Amino acid sequence: MKRGFPLLFILSALSACAGQPRQQQTALLPPGPPPGEPAGITGLVSAQIKTAYGEPNFVRKDGQTEIWRYDGQTCRAFFFFYPQDGNEVVRHVETIPRGTQMAADTTCLDALRARSRVS
Repeated sequence: MKRGFPLLFILSALSACAGQPRQQQTALLPPGPPPGEPAGITGLVSAQIKTAYGEPNFVRKDGQTEIWRYDGQTCRAFFFFYPQDGNEVVRHVETIPRGTQMAADTTCLDALRARSRVS
């Protein structure tokens, strides 16, 4: 009988838990970037971006979208190109860290542009 007691205790504890509703755990996502694009960049073709920023540090093709990453000392910029009229055209720009008014920080973009002129 001594052996049956612990098993009976565990079963009764489990049945008590089974009657309680489960708590749903949800992960909170960070807020998205503020909407908007930096002036004078969206609509540029890939050759214009290369002229302004130089060769990208990394290129990724994902379906019809092409992403170019530029690495600076204090930030990174990502240019998202989409096909339009036979060209690859910038439709979105983001930086890390993000800007305060939009997904791209214009200070970062200016620093990357200045860096390409020096190299």
